[in-house]
Amino acid sequence: MNPKDTGIVFMGTPPFAVASLDALVKAGFSIVSVVTAPDKPAGRGLQLQQSAVKKYAVENNLPVLQPTKLKDPAFIEALKVLDAHLFVVVAFRMLPEVVWDMPPMGTINVHGSLLPSYRGAAPINWAVINGEKETGVTTFKLKAAIDTGNILLQDKLPISESDTAGTIHDKMMVLGANLLVTTLTGLINHTLVEKDQEAIINQDPSLLKHAPKIFTETCTINWTEDATSIYNLIRGLSPFPGALTKLDDKIIKIFESTKEISSHANKLGSVITDSKTYLKFACADGYVNVLDLQLEGKKRMKVADFLRGNKINAGN
Repeated sequence: MNPKDTGIVFMGTPPFAVASLDALVKAGFSIVSVVTAPDKPAGRGLQLQQSAVKKYAVENNLPVLQPTKLKDPAFIEALKVLDAHLFVVVAFRMLPEVVWDMPPMGTINVHGSLLPSYRGAAPINWAVINGEKETGVTTFKLKAAIDTGNILLQDKLPISESDTAGTIHDKMMVLGANLLVTTLTGLINHTLVEKDQEAIINQDPSLLKHAPKIFTETCTINWTEDATSIYNLIRGLSPFPGALTKLDDKIIKIFESTKEISSHANKLGSVITDSKTYLKFACADGYVNVLDLQLEGKKRMKVADFLRGNKINAGN
């Protein structure tokens, strides 16, 4: 069987998924349908907006399905009629078993970590927040429990001190797309050996790490922590959803910072600024210098621009 004879249903929604879909199309795989989120109202006029994946599908004349409910009998029947050999899932919703168990070659997922490390909804964020030096991409076969299926292939990606969740996301988008093409080629040629995640965990339990959904509590900076932990939190939440703290009783998001390790006698969480060029917060073992921030209800800006338009009560 070659790529053109292998019918694939691709499921995804955001730009991250577009890279994988585009890679499959350019590699000659037969995309019999694309499944993506329904159009949603957005913007000032609340006009219906298509997902990034739908826009790509329409531009490339690929059939599109947009189910509201994945267990909808009409959607299930539409999938059966397609008679696809396999499904591919990249940055999409959690699938019911009746869907992922349908194709004879299984359902393949692209996950943004080196499984079994960082199972869950936010693997990129948590790898950066936890100060990891390396992450990667995994292709695996879906089964009932989230992110637990047999591993097909993996590719590693270093995390530098200056990387953010955003920069890792962009690098991983390309890495994942290339790995997906390699994975499907191997599946079709029967050259891949599946790896059981539980066997990997039994050999090294420390590899099992979780990446739960990011909530507001996760984003709130605790200035009693050390500078490195806070710096990692900020870059792990940048550019979205952003690390939160209060400045003169107003909420700000911090997107970019540097850390300064030093002893001091300032109150933890207090603000130090010259009101012109720098703004920093005292923490357990030094300071976190804010470089890029956003005041609630305002635009994101560099710290010097922010200070020109805002008077800050230093020492609070």
